[in-house]
Amino acid sequence: MSATIQKNYYQIDEKEISQIFNSDLERGLTTEQVAQYYEQYGRNELEPKKPTPAWLRFLLQFNQPLLYILIIAGTIKAFLNSWTNAWVIWGVTLINAIIGYVQEAKAEGAIASLAKAVTTEATVFREGQKIRLPSRDLVPGDIVLLVSGDKVPADVRLFNVRNLQVDESALTGESVPVQKSSNILEEDTPLADRLNMAYASTFVTFGQGKGIVVATGENTEVGKISQSMEKKVNLMTPLTRKFGEFSKILLYVILGVASFTFFVGIGRGQDLVEMFEGAVALAVSAIPEGLPAVVTITLAIGVNRMASRNAIIRKLPAVETLGSATVICSDKTGTLTENQMTVQAIYTGEQTHTVTGGGYSPKGDILSPESTEIVEDLPFALKETLLCGLLCNDSYLEHNQKNWSVVGDPTEGALITVASKAGLSQSAMNNEYPRLDSIPFESEYQYMATLHDVSNHHQNTERIIYVKGSVEKVLERCQQGYNLNGDLVSLDPNLINQQVESMASQGLRVLAFARKVTPHHQHSIDHEDIETGLTFLGLQGMIDPPRPEVIASVKACQDAGIEVKMITGDHVTTARAIAQRLGINKNGQLLAYEGRQIAKMEAHEQEKAVSDGVVFARVAPEQKLQLVEILQNEGHVVAMTGDGVNDAPALKQAQIGIAMGKGGTDVARESSDMLLTDDNFASIEAAVEEGRTVYQNLQKAIAFLLPVNGGESMTILISVLLARDLPILSLQVLWLNMINSVTMTVPLAFEPKSSGLMKRSPRNPNEALLSGNLLKRVVAISIFNWILIFGMFEWVNNTYDNLALARTMAIQALVAARIIYLLSLSQITDFSNKKNPSGVSPFKNTSAIVLGISGAVFLQIVFSQVPLMNNLFKTEMLDLSQWLICLIPAIPMIPVAWIVNKLFPAY
Repeated sequence: MSATIQKNYYQIDEKEISQIFNSDLERGLTTEQVAQYYEQYGRNELEPKKPTPAWLRFLLQFNQPLLYILIIAGTIKAFLNSWTNAWVIWGVTLINAIIGYVQEAKAEGAIASLAKAVTTEATVFREGQKIRLPSRDLVPGDIVLLVSGDKVPADVRLFNVRNLQVDESALTGESVPVQKSSNILEEDTPLADRLNMAYASTFVTFGQGKGIVVATGENTEVGKISQSMEKKVNLMTPLTRKFGEFSKILLYVILGVASFTFFVGIGRGQDLVEMFEGAVALAVSAIPEGLPAVVTITLAIGVNRMASRNAIIRKLPAVETLGSATVICSDKTGTLTENQMTVQAIYTGEQTHTVTGGGYSPKGDILSPESTEIVEDLPFALKETLLCGLLCNDSYLEHNQKNWSVVGDPTEGALITVASKAGLSQSAMNNEYPRLDSIPFESEYQYMATLHDVSNHHQNTERIIYVKGSVEKVLERCQQGYNLNGDLVSLDPNLINQQVESMASQGLRVLAFARKVTPHHQHSIDHEDIETGLTFLGLQGMIDPPRPEVIASVKACQDAGIEVKMITGDHVTTARAIAQRLGINKNGQLLAYEGRQIAKMEAHEQEKAVSDGVVFARVAPEQKLQLVEILQNEGHVVAMTGDGVNDAPALKQAQIGIAMGKGGTDVARESSDMLLTDDNFASIEAAVEEGRTVYQNLQKAIAFLLPVNGGESMTILISVLLARDLPILSLQVLWLNMINSVTMTVPLAFEPKSSGLMKRSPRNPNEALLSGNLLKRVVAISIFNWILIFGMFEWVNNTYDNLALARTMAIQALVAARIIYLLSLSQITDFSNKKNPSGVSPFKNTSAIVLGISGAVFLQIVFSQVPLMNNLFKTEMLDLSQWLICLIPAIPMIPVAWIVNKLFPAY
């Protein structure tokens, strides 16, 4: 790959740079040039730093407190010349490390591949056409347009900027956004002071700019320093941290109890080797060797399940945290609604017109206020209102086969559509009224403005500024408007606000339109130009219907104890009407507040309003952060959606930041924990459901694994203290804990949600790993397992006088009982509903459980019936009668499991 020509582009005029790359500053590159530059410069992507070597990642699997015990135990066995035992213990430790390594690699790979699926795009001019394409397809010489919210796709020399501010903290460490310019700079200007350059991996926080790409991929500044290029996936979650803490505590307990047992036996004069075997068996029996692998597998499965339901996890802890969410703060437009705007009412010239048709199809008509007649001859005010919406617009419509779609903002698509219904063509009007300059929409200002040359239509003036935006922001800048005859009259804000309320009460989103005549010599505009002196044109009310599936999702969240709050920049009446249709309320009440009301409240009043309110309209971006903080101070676990630049602080503050995959900005995506590929609230509810399912399955795994450790430990401890033969040896314990447990536990990770999962209150994220019912359950089943192992061992040993046979039958009886216990935990035995809430019969999800049980049965047959295994694990072959005897203890497990499920449910 050839390197980009290295020059100090910040001290060179843009025309000279365009000559270097043979690029046209207006039209951009040609297709042939792009193909040539691909060959010359390669793709615009960074080669990631070499990851941690596989051998080192494998060795790190042994860096677990509980594995230290196994390694030390195997070493001491080897020191005592018990090499068979030593190799088996080391072998189990090795198998544990291999499983952990493979599953972590799979989980990291799954999350990394999902992250790659979300591509950053850039707006580029090629052959005179403005197009959107993946950032990796940029080449030096491309002309790019940067707007608020964009991630700068490459190193760009700016030659046209408007209030452009760029957050360069990722590159320079400067926390305050930098105001950019297009002026040529002096030689040796430091990187942080190169105001006419925008660098790859930085973010546009305000304004817009146009520039020429001068470096891509490895040749960018961020590529040269390779900063932050090793995108390591972090598999650590609150649960895995709790498990790590639990492991450390368990390590000390095991070492203490094992040492106590060893020295008690020695004090009694028992054989040193026998006591060491007892101590090792006790230590090994208490270690849940299979649990780390099961935790990793369950989390990885949760990530894939969420992705299949349009929720891409960017940070693994979100999988777990979603199950604890108590409040979801959701944007309205596009998340709760379809974001398929259709103008249905136009108020202009003191009259209200209705509009027919739906979607983005130009089929439809504008009807006269007095009758249902179609308006043929557009009155001046109506035409100007439509023209304003058409020209003050950065989107366009596309017709693919049978459907019309908008490329850009859906609201702007609706304005183009309604103008088309009146016979106004976007391309024709853009040619007749060429745009000279524009002020892009910023949430801080809540309006957009464009300057047009209208000399072909107006003899006395050559320039008009068209403005569209929120009613409040536009109306406060207007002093007059047009009457029915198109004459200028003084403005009556009360009358207009009544019309706004009337439209909003029908669930319509209302925009205001205005214009201003300017001197013919004006070629650019700024915010000061439209502070005053605007002439009000009219209102357009558009419907954005609620998503039908969201109504059920909101109800599901409320049933699950999760509050749903709507946060929007829309009019409060519009927001309330949509919330009412969606069923958003708290205890039957629908309290709505405007951002300015919240701002005027005292702290205690704000807390009450945020707690009781469900609709927050006309909310400023900084107020979103305030809302999140207030809810968190009340103890809530908050999930927050956002798509704009200024939403980033709130997304970072929330426990679960949710960005829009389709309509969101790059800044919001980078700040989020989760992306919605369909921008749909229903996908949030689905992700919460999957988060709860993940935790439910982890609880099942713990409830299944730990009792066998408890039963084994109690059996060995009491045997040693009573100076009796061990009912189970250390190698046999390893077989049960590692091979048998993992085979039977992994299927629990594939379990679907339980029938009442979304009817329960959210889980407390601070609850201990083992607490409440789960701890009681583990103790109860551990006692049963102890009685089973000890009882079967003693009976067989007394009956057959064969230690090896007694141990073998005790183990097989325990496995038979475990199969019954596994079935009691799984969905197979959930007969509370014939189908779970998603409509899937539990019997359709039995394949994993059946496969796990079948595998366990096969391995247990090998364990006792294969001579090699008999020699290795000190087992005996069983005849048919002995196999049948081993099944008898499984029968009492049925009522025991039923009682435990009733008294101490695992989830």
